[in-house]
Amino acid sequence: MSAVLVLNADCGPLHRVSLRHAIRMLFRQVAVVHEAQPDATIGVFPVPTVVRLVSYVVTRWRFGRGPGWSRTGVLARDKRTCAYCGAPATTIDHVFPRSRGGGNEWLNTVAACGRCNNRKGDRTPAEARMPLRVTPYAPAWVSFA
Repeated sequence: MSAVLVLNADCGPLHRVSLRHAIRMLFRQVAVVHEAQPDATIGVFPVPTVVRLVSYVVTRWRFGRGPGWSRTGVLARDKRTCAYCGAPATTIDHVFPRSRGGGNEWLNTVAACGRCNNRKGDRTPAEARMPLRVTPYAPAWVSFA
C-alpha cells in the first residue's frame, strides 16, 4: 500500500496515512481528494495521493516550546553517543544530580555510557573532573522529523 499525504484545511501538511486509512477518511467525509492517480478508482473514489481535511485541525503544539523530555528523546538528541567519552551510550546522566535537586529536563540530561555514568556518580562534571564533550540543548520539533 502506498502512503497518502494528509493536508490540513488550509493546505498545510499534517502527516501521511495508508491508502486504506485515506479511503476511510473519504468515506466518512472527513477529507476530500486533493490529488489523485489518473484513471484509477477504488469503488466510487479516485485513488488519492493527497487528501485535504474538511475542517481545520489546530496544530499549535508543534510550534510551541518543543517536545517534552523523555529518555528516548535524550538518546536520540545525542545520537546514542556518550557525552563524556564518545562511546555508545545506553543510559541517561543528569549533569546536575537529581539528589541535589536537578530535574528531568533537556538542559540537565545527556546520554552516557554505563561506565562514565557510574564513574561520575552523584557529582557534577566539574567535581568528577569529567568535562562534557557536548552542550545539552532543548530540541525543536523539526529536529525529530
